[in-house]
Formats: sequence, C-alpha cells, structure tokens
Amino acid sequence: MSTIRVLVVEDEPLLADAHAAYAGRVEGFEVAGVAHTAQRAMATLRATPVDLVLLDLNLPDMNGLELTRALRASGIGTDVLVVTSARDLAVVRSAVSLGVTHYLLKPFTFATFREKLLGYARYRAQMLGAEQVAAQHEIDRAFAALRGSSPDSLPKGLDQGTLDLILGVLRAGGTDTPAGLSAAEVAARMGASRVTARRYLEHLAETGQVRRSPRYGGPGRPEVEYRFAQR
Repeated sequence: MSTIRVLVVEDEPLLADAHAAYAGRVEGFEVAGVAHTAQRAMATLRATPVDLVLLDLNLPDMNGLELTRALRASGIGTDVLVVTSARDLAVVRSAVSLGVTHYLLKPFTFATFREKLLGYARYRAQMLGAEQVAAQHEIDRAFAALRGSSPDSLPKGLDQGTLDLILGVLRAGGTDTPAGLSAAEVAARMGASRVTARRYLEHLAETGQVRRSPRYGGPGRPEVEYRFAQR
C-alpha cells in the first residue's frame, strides 16, 4: 500500500510540531504539511495530495467542524481525524454527522496516537481494496479496524508477542514474496507449528490486519495465503 500523506492542522506551534513528529514516526505515514489556520489548511488541501487531516477544532479563524463542512461543500473528501480536548458529546455528534473518520482526545501518548493511525491504515486498506463487499462481516471488519486492538482483546490462547512476531514475518516476507505467505511458510520462518501460525493469521484476517486470498497452481485445493494489510 502507498504511503499515507497527513496534514496536521493545529494553531499551537509546539503541538503542531509534536503531532507532525508523531505522524512521521508511524510506519506507512508521512507529513504532507502543517497548517496553523483553517485558511492555510484549505489552501494546502487544494494544492497538495493529502489522505488524512489531523484536525484541531479550536482554530483562530474558523472552528474545525466549520472547516470540515467547508471541505465537504468544496468536494474535498479527504478523511479527517479530529484531535482535540473537546469532550462535549454534541461536538462528537456533529463531527460524526460531517463524516469525521475518528476522534482523538488530548492529551494522549504516542502509543495511543500510533494505534489510532494504524487503525485508520487498516480501515483505509480494506475500504480501498475492492469495488464491492461480499457480506456484512466485511463492512463490520473495516469499521472495527478503526477501533484498533489491544492485548486484552485477544481471544483466549493468543498472546500479543506472538501476534507481533507474525506481523513482522509478513512485513519482511513481502519483499521477496509479494503475493503473500501461507500458514506453513509463516510457521517455518518463525519456528512454530502450522496450526499455531494459522490460528494467529485467521485472527489477524478477521480483525482486518492481514488479507486472505487463495493461492492457485498446485494440485488439489487452493492454499490460503496472507498478506499484510498495509501494503
């Protein structure tokens, strides 16, 4: 998958620089620009390709939700992740009604920020991956990706360390096997059994972190292969 270009819109220079630095540290993301006003944000979005806006609501020349409304009215459908200290549910409802993709409350840690961006990346990969969806669970999985995952949410018998190891194998394997890896191939690379690797791969597929597809060419039934969803 191509790099996700981010525009940071924040009127406080120190916070803007911090958010830009955070975004630059997340794999698969790059900073397309920083804007301290709504006017500058609009100008940047009209002139520069941007995939995601990290939007503060308290801008000096226009409220962030008003800016979002103006973007939609101008035909700019760039995804918006609101980054704000506003906790008013009416504001949240307004953001949702304008098609805001996600909402991140200040203050936050880099780990929380990274989780939100990677969740967005999984969501984006699934939404851009096909013209149509085959079933309700595919839509549910795409929106579940935005919520992210944590070690506490793993099914019984799975642990985060092994999950991270398998994701690392898939990322590394993509350079020499762009079509993906089978459960047996993942198992061989991480020194585990095929059954164990398949359990984790199926969980990752169900939560939208990897993609599943049939591999044809050999005798008998096609083998299932898995590909890191951010590619």
